[in-house]
Amino acid sequence: MERLSQADFTRIEWWMRRNARPLDMARWNYHFAGGSQSDVLQALAAYQNEDGGFGHALEPDSWNPHSSPLQTSTAIELLLELEVTDNRHPIVQGILKYLHSGADMDGDTWHNVITSNNDYPHAPWWHTDSSSTSHSPYNPSAILAGFILRVADQDSRIYGRGMDIALKLCNTYLQNPGIERHPLKCVLIMLECIGRSGLQGQFPYEQLVAAAEDRINRLLEASAGDWSGYSTRPSVFIETPDSLGFKANAAMLERDLDYIIAGRNSEGLWDLTWTWDGYDKAFALSENWWKAVIAINNLRLLRAFGRLDGE
Repeated sequence: MERLSQADFTRIEWWMRRNARPLDMARWNYHFAGGSQSDVLQALAAYQNEDGGFGHALEPDSWNPHSSPLQTSTAIELLLELEVTDNRHPIVQGILKYLHSGADMDGDTWHNVITSNNDYPHAPWWHTDSSSTSHSPYNPSAILAGFILRVADQDSRIYGRGMDIALKLCNTYLQNPGIERHPLKCVLIMLECIGRSGLQGQFPYEQLVAAAEDRINRLLEASAGDWSGYSTRPSVFIETPDSLGFKANAAMLERDLDYIIAGRNSEGLWDLTWTWDGYDKAFALSENWWKAVIAINNLRLLRAFGRLDGE
């Protein structure tokens, strides 16, 4: 079983210190260098607008400075990673304010893309006329609704909105569980929020988990023969031994961990498997931002499965 050496880890760390955004460096320090949660939150706050939503290329593929549901969901994923769920925290209060405002909603879900995305450098799939599979009612509405259930007071109006949206999305998913990887990841985050909030009894939770696990297995099986390019590998869904889909795909995940360790470039990091059409200068920056994000995610994954030397 191959492991990432301490020398390779140190090489990645020095690259991070030369290239990463302050937010990603704070996140690195938090996970690997004894850094504080408050430093990550302070860096994250720089991306939050007065309306409580997030923009400013927090999601590196969209340079829109205005608040959007997508970039707000990126902030939420980071808060969940840090286990920040106290609705007295100013960042959480701001997010709830933005979600309560009804801004950027399409009926009873949030827009996947907003028109102002088109005015700033962005990946083609975040353009309003894109037909990408990352566009779906679940992305990012499932994440936003799940977060509301996780943090909002149960007697608040925003909690009622979150519950209504989550119930609708869950029922829709059970009717058609054959969704692609991006919307499925959003559903998984929503299910985790439901479970951690003790709300399983208010949803067809066991059916949802079974359907999601079956879909994970089918997507991984379909991609098992070719992991080149933008493929669906176990690490897309599995982060820890407690992740849904791990038990059925443990052997495949071990191969994926080997693939991750062997797949580093000449800098010792991981190349992106996607690019943009146009905005060459902006993409050059976003590419480095993404490399930092991917490095943190991959090292957290390797550590969770005992693949880092010295851990």
